[in-house]
Amino acid sequence: FYRAFYAIRELTNSKGFPTNAIYGFTNMLLKILREKNPDYISVIFDTAAPTMRHKAYEEYKAHRPKMPDELRVQIPYIKEIVNAFKIPILEKEGYEADDIIGTIAKDAEKHDIDVYVVTADKDMYQILSPKVKAYDTMKDKITEEKDVIERFGVKPGQIPEIMALMGDASDNIPGVRGIGEKTAVGLLKEFGTLDNLIQNYSKIKKPELKSLISENIDNIKLSLMLSKLDTNVPLEIPVAELKPKDPDWSALLKFFREFEFGSLLKLIPAETIPQSAYVTIFKKENLDEFLNSIRQEVVLDTEATSKYPTLAELVGVSFSVTPEKAYYIPLTHSYTGVPEQLPKEFVIKKIKSVLENPGIKKIGHNIKYDLLVLKNEGINLKGITFDTMIASYLLNPNKPNHSLDDAALNYLSFKKLSFDEVLGKGKKDFREVSVEDATRYSGEDSAVTLRLKNILEPEIKKQGLEELFYNVEMPLIEVLADIEMAGIKIDLSLMESFSKELERELISLEQRIYFLAGQEFNINSPKQLREILFEKLGLRTIKKTKTGFSTDVDVLQELSLEHELPGEILAHRTLSKLKGTYVDALPKMINPKTGRLHTSFNQAVTATGRLSSSEPNLQNIPIKGEWGRRLRQAFITEKGHLLLSSDYSQIELRILAHLSEDEGLIDVFRKDGDIHTRTAFELFGVSPENVTSDMRRRAKTVNFGIIYGMSPYGLSQELNITPEHAKKYIDTYFQKHISVKRYIENLIKEAEEKGYVSTILCRRRLIPELKSPNKNTRQLGERFAMNTPIQGSAADIIKLSMINIRRRIKKENFKTKMLLQVHDELVFEVPEEEKERAQALIREEMEGAVKLLVPLKVDIGIGRNWAETH
Repeated sequence: FYRAFYAIRELTNSKGFPTNAIYGFTNMLLKILREKNPDYISVIFDTAAPTMRHKAYEEYKAHRPKMPDELRVQIPYIKEIVNAFKIPILEKEGYEADDIIGTIAKDAEKHDIDVYVVTADKDMYQILSPKVKAYDTMKDKITEEKDVIERFGVKPGQIPEIMALMGDASDNIPGVRGIGEKTAVGLLKEFGTLDNLIQNYSKIKKPELKSLISENIDNIKLSLMLSKLDTNVPLEIPVAELKPKDPDWSALLKFFREFEFGSLLKLIPAETIPQSAYVTIFKKENLDEFLNSIRQEVVLDTEATSKYPTLAELVGVSFSVTPEKAYYIPLTHSYTGVPEQLPKEFVIKKIKSVLENPGIKKIGHNIKYDLLVLKNEGINLKGITFDTMIASYLLNPNKPNHSLDDAALNYLSFKKLSFDEVLGKGKKDFREVSVEDATRYSGEDSAVTLRLKNILEPEIKKQGLEELFYNVEMPLIEVLADIEMAGIKIDLSLMESFSKELERELISLEQRIYFLAGQEFNINSPKQLREILFEKLGLRTIKKTKTGFSTDVDVLQELSLEHELPGEILAHRTLSKLKGTYVDALPKMINPKTGRLHTSFNQAVTATGRLSSSEPNLQNIPIKGEWGRRLRQAFITEKGHLLLSSDYSQIELRILAHLSEDEGLIDVFRKDGDIHTRTAFELFGVSPENVTSDMRRRAKTVNFGIIYGMSPYGLSQELNITPEHAKKYIDTYFQKHISVKRYIENLIKEAEEKGYVSTILCRRRLIPELKSPNKNTRQLGERFAMNTPIQGSAADIIKLSMINIRRRIKKENFKTKMLLQVHDELVFEVPEEEKERAQALIREEMEGAVKLLVPLKVDIGIGRNWAETH
């Protein structure tokens, strides 16, 4: 478990409990059980009691560092997991684990049993024989008797004699100072045994070596005793009783859940969840019978031709009203020999009345996908009340994955049939999946989702997340679906001209880079770049990685102060990314049906509650610089429309003012002053009219640095000043804003006590990092604790705005469409005749989303393209 602990760093569960040693050790154990299928197995532990070696020599292993606390707390759980595997644990006071292993090995050898000692410890080589071998699981290497003879030149049994002469630093065995391994082996080869050497040391030819032996006889004997294993430990359990038994799966399930070992949960047999019945509907009367049985709520799951919902066509749909049963209606399966399916138009018409009935509650897992797929078929899904993906996310936003497969494993200990398994190799889309497989897969999705809902719904209530879940996250699903369906238009001819221009710039940059380097090389190869920078040009090395000296952005920026080449490399990287990720990629992602670009907004990704965007990620469109502005020029509107951008002004600083109740911050925002100018004259001790643009820039960095818990070093890097200078800025800020300092201190203290922080709307984020004994991890936790209530509250506020704006737009029959959400900004496509009214509506809803101690302020810009709105 020491090896596991150091091989896997910084692994904890969401409560902050370290799990790296438990996880690594469990995997090692599983590797042995699976691959070696042993007839007998035991796990041996040391005890805390002193052994004969400690009594004989106080310094034995005395210099070894104390076991790290993060490892110590995991040991009892490792033992419990071994017990759950029904593997005997052996330990005996007064003896080391090595002695017990040696005793068992020698006893098994007598019974003609082949033994594998699972270790990388060379101390164990002394018991190797034709029947006893060592097995290193991490290197997957077996060491035999012949390997020891080849490596040391003596038989395994003489390893302690070598140690007696040369000593062993790792165990603090003294040996003879001045004798190394080569000399020790040579003496043993000459004299045969250590006893013979001691009795005949006078025959040693070299006078110096003779003296070393004669003067250290007692040390040699002591060292032999310390090195040699005791293979006669009195054990109560014979080898025959070490047969493996069937594991206690329910106990393992408890541990794997507690420690959040998703990959290991998959090993638990599926019998822990009752199986549901999956029924295929082929006949009209069966469809009617089922639809008539739906009363209050129904789970649905669509199967379609594409993972991109705006491109997807419906293949089939499953429903579940009780967890024990699910129904699948195949519509457009098209493989050879497919049974006759009900006509798609007939089924759509039949299910439409149920799916558009707001009185029947709809439940799903990532139901936004189903909503969009059904919208493509002319069905407007209504009555959406519960999404198990969103519920899982709210309960634990730190978890990286909230897929149905993952949630089923975590909450139900059930290994679902995965999409990849059902699609198999060679199939292009779901139409080629057999109806039988589709029924099980889709039906399972629906039945499992209903089981999850029954578990997660009470948890949402228990943790006080009902209002956030039902009034924010669930209504937001329909808002995001509208945004994704609307898409945004881009100017393809402009993008094409950008691509050609960037290509010319990159060719020019490449020639400049080759000139500065003195040769041509692969600019995108870190290895070749390292050779140019550090070997050929002799620039100083700053940071090292596993593969060599780093050439990351920070390193190149620092080196660019000393040489031109690193700066040109950075410019090349920026333009290459711009061209590859945006200018060339976005036109290829245009939906051929709509002629527009459709992104997906993800509600269940970020730990703070912010939305993320993917395929393509439109939240990462560059803002700064000439190319950031030019790229936004390519985002345009349909004829007769304008783009409108509404951006919360300094919302995070306004939230800080509200949460900290700092009088200075509240005063400046209530008077609609400039917060950065205010901070500048506080930091630099000048009057407001004497604040320069550089002072304001520095003050702005400090203001946002405080929110993000930036350290003096981090601030110094941002402002290109010394850490001492940066610390002075931070100290001065807190002297002027004592309430902010007090708020941050209380926030971190409360987070340490509760284990989580909350936003204004009670969104929770667990901060397990605060419990870490590692200083850097703890400081990271403090930054999370400081930033999450502010950034998370900003996320909640803009979500509320989006919900309220959509509601008003629909109620008042506006043709204005919401197209994008980018952090604190919303982008709309507005008919020219609605410009003034839409602007007023959007400002009113955004500025009135919540009531804070300071007013919310929105900056609105209008133009023919996105760049013009700013």
